[in-house]
Amino acid sequence: MSNLFICLESVYIVLCLLLIVVIILQKKQSSGLGNLAGMRKTYWDKNKKNSAEGKLERLTKFFAGLYFIFTVLICCIK
Repeated sequence: MSNLFICLESVYIVLCLLLIVVIILQKKQSSGLGNLAGMRKTYWDKNKKNSAEGKLERLTKFFAGLYFIFTVLICCIK
């Protein structure tokens, strides 16, 4: 195994653990199908991006994107 592969796999494992932690830290959303029916947006919903929940959502999306990229890279190198 090459050094690049070992390095990518170690970063991949850390990334997986970070993604798990960020997902666990998120608050459960119990709105269910109410969002599909067009529920009203409240002040809190509009400014959610500035809250801790919004930051966790952005981190989740970022780590999920990195997870996908590293998965493809590892498969291509292997």
